[in-house]
Amino acid sequence: STSRSAAAAAMAATSASAAVRRRFIDIGVNLTDEMFRGKYHGKRAHADDMTEVLQRAWDSGMEKMIITGSSLKGSRQALQLAANSDRLFVTVGCHPTHSNEFDEHKQGGPDGYERELEELIGQNRAKVVAVGETGMDYDREHFCKKEVQRPYFERQLALAGRVRLPLFLHMRSCSDDFLQIMHANRHHLDAGGVVHSFTSEPHSARALIDMGFYIGINGCSLKTQENLDMVRDIPLDRLMLETDAPWCDIRPTHASFQYVQTAWEGAKKKEKFELGLPVKGRNEPAGIVQVAEVVAGVKNISVDEVATAAYNNTMRLFFPSEKL
Repeated sequence: STSRSAAAAAMAATSASAAVRRRFIDIGVNLTDEMFRGKYHGKRAHADDMTEVLQRAWDSGMEKMIITGSSLKGSRQALQLAANSDRLFVTVGCHPTHSNEFDEHKQGGPDGYERELEELIGQNRAKVVAVGETGMDYDREHFCKKEVQRPYFERQLALAGRVRLPLFLHMRSCSDDFLQIMHANRHHLDAGGVVHSFTSEPHSARALIDMGFYIGINGCSLKTQENLDMVRDIPLDRLMLETDAPWCDIRPTHASFQYVQTAWEGAKKKEKFELGLPVKGRNEPAGIVQVAEVVAGVKNISVDEVATAAYNNTMRLFFPSEKL
């Protein structure tokens, strides 16, 4: 239909003056979330539109996507999904808010859980590009106390060292403790990594960059003017782009919205779903172009410059054997 063609064209959104096709890699996308199958809070709202979501991403210039593994079960689900495309890859690990799973694991407790993560990585080296999502989250201790998060964060740092893979890290309202743990475990960190969905203070970004780590930026990293000031100062050679879809969309109430150039043409509320059109309020990987537009606006450089730098950084960290 005309509306679907317009939506596809809008989400592709390559500038008419661009000399080369823009290339993106979404370093953090939750494609295993049931929203992409039409389910919200366990209830079906519309048809499964995963195929259309992926196609809009590829049409927007997406070259690869890294599906976030947030638990042993979630990492297995991510691998099942990634098996369907040579452009989908995964992280394997346990999100800090799921750290209780180590203790609750019925086959051997914490040691058994860690062993199964390591086996999953070893059996799928062609698809697993990082250990994670791991880290600490002091905003959501109602899911898991920080005293539980910390030892299993350290275990996963050691795991990354053993399997020689980069880290996909989560740091929320815990900067001082997080940085202290990273320094104490720096002998495990030779493969580097990225702190994704970064929302912390500029001094934390500088400390991580000084350690050789990258900073992942999505809509949640761009909500306030303070966020934008922080992003402006991140060197281009340390920056990566992500969506964290279906979460972290850029909204009109965010400070970042003034820099968005690409509209979600034809988007419908889930109650009025139309196959082939984006769903309002559900972020998707094609939205990565908006993240690039905001970073470019804040830094006062071209979107192409941001996209190229982020793409090259991501290839160097997660796909070092491939030519740029």
